[in-house]
Amino acid sequence: MFRSLRRVLCGLAAALLIPLGAGAQTAHAADTVAADTTAAAAEAGAGYWHTSGRQILDAAGQPVRVAGINWFGFETGNYVVHGLWSRDYKSMIDQMRTLGYNTIRIPYSDDIFKSTTVPNSIDFSSGKNADLQGLNSLQILDRIVSYAGQDGLKVILDRHRPDAGGQSALWYTAAVPESTWIANLKALAARYQGQDTVVGIDLHNEPHDPACWGCGDTATDWRLAAQRAGNAVLSVNPALLIFVEGVQTFNGVSGWWGGNLMGVGQYPVQLDVANRVVYSAHDYATSVAQQSWFSDPTFPANMPGIWDKYWGYIFKQNIAPVWVGEFGTTLQSTVDQKWLAALVSYLRPTSTYGADSFHWTFWSWNPNSGDTGGILKDDWQSVDTVKDGYLASVKAPGFPGTGGGGGGGGGGGTASCAAAYTVSSDWGGGFNAEVKVTNTGTTAIGSWKVTWTWSGVQQITSMWNASYTQSGAGVTAVNASHNGAVPAGGSASFGFGGTPGGGGAPSVSCTAA
Repeated sequence: MFRSLRRVLCGLAAALLIPLGAGAQTAHAADTVAADTTAAAAEAGAGYWHTSGRQILDAAGQPVRVAGINWFGFETGNYVVHGLWSRDYKSMIDQMRTLGYNTIRIPYSDDIFKSTTVPNSIDFSSGKNADLQGLNSLQILDRIVSYAGQDGLKVILDRHRPDAGGQSALWYTAAVPESTWIANLKALAARYQGQDTVVGIDLHNEPHDPACWGCGDTATDWRLAAQRAGNAVLSVNPALLIFVEGVQTFNGVSGWWGGNLMGVGQYPVQLDVANRVVYSAHDYATSVAQQSWFSDPTFPANMPGIWDKYWGYIFKQNIAPVWVGEFGTTLQSTVDQKWLAALVSYLRPTSTYGADSFHWTFWSWNPNSGDTGGILKDDWQSVDTVKDGYLASVKAPGFPGTGGGGGGGGGGGTASCAAAYTVSSDWGGGFNAEVKVTNTGTTAIGSWKVTWTWSGVQQITSMWNASYTQSGAGVTAVNASHNGAVPAGGSASFGFGGTPGGGGAPSVSCTAA
């Protein structure tokens, strides 16, 4: 039905640029949270996580917000994340971090556990992906998890399909029985035990009819299956979060595949380890499928009530955290633009609510999702800044990285920072660059400004995670609302595209406040 339209194309799908809707104008909104509060939030996220009411808390009890991206491919016949035919995996993870995404949801199928599975479509030329040569799918996943953790990103593993052939309504098929599903979930829990970059597992993607919730039939009751699988995972690693999606239909009311969590209030998922359940909804726009609410004369004002009914009530009644694991659109239609603006507003802006908000991972990083496109454009390098801009108000701080040390000291309680400019790609006619801002002082900073002067005629064409002004060869970049606060020893990044290439890296200076 609905998700049958989400065809995954290994060819490239067009990513069309649409003017920003009113809801996207928050991209450079002023941060209204006090600097010290935001600085504390920027340090949150260490260790494994658990839940408390509607919030997710880190190992120290600090609230965190999942604000991430889906990077698919392991669930397809490539048996590895897509785009490695074009770029090095580390450069893409770096770019995700630079754009302000703090979590990666990685879909997979059970095929990656088979000894006969060989990942394909990886470019090893010019040193790209060099450390992935000769590895199987699980070993490549290891490398991705490791590097994401070094970069300060968390990972949620998503059992997307039983095999690469396609999505299944139930969590099992004749070829992949429940026993295999659970055995492989336990294998992943064991594989990453002690690596808190992997904070949890999404047990099965988009259960739909005949899957039910609370019907009591062990062959079709997804809630009971989630309990069996969740407890199996926790028997291996009791520190993991268990992400449980909805179904399609409850008590005769249907919605998106995986998006109907109406049964949770009456039939909650009950696990042997407390404070581990996060409920997950999926929600889409007309580019995926038409729904009755899109043609309601009150649209988009009717949408908060729709979301409340299907899954929002779980958060609002403080039952458990809610993670919108997938939502996306091509943004081609006005309806879709209004839908995305309304949904982002409903998810609660970070500047106002902090981590007391809905969690989310956008679909998708990949441009080759046939009915949504992605954050990246078809070249697998350029950013769809319009689509990314809609998400700016709900992005959230990254997490402590697992590799490398923090910045050096700085004079007493004086605010200070340093900036490092790196050209990530240069194709002659243009280039992409990243600037990493490090707090070199001993006190948290609430904002930063980076300046440089090019020796040539370079001009910025787009910038993400910062706003800029350019006068001649001189550029001034100022933090965005979500990444101005940086704890002592911590860092933030922004990136940009420019033209022409060949300019090299200029000297940069950083001013902190």
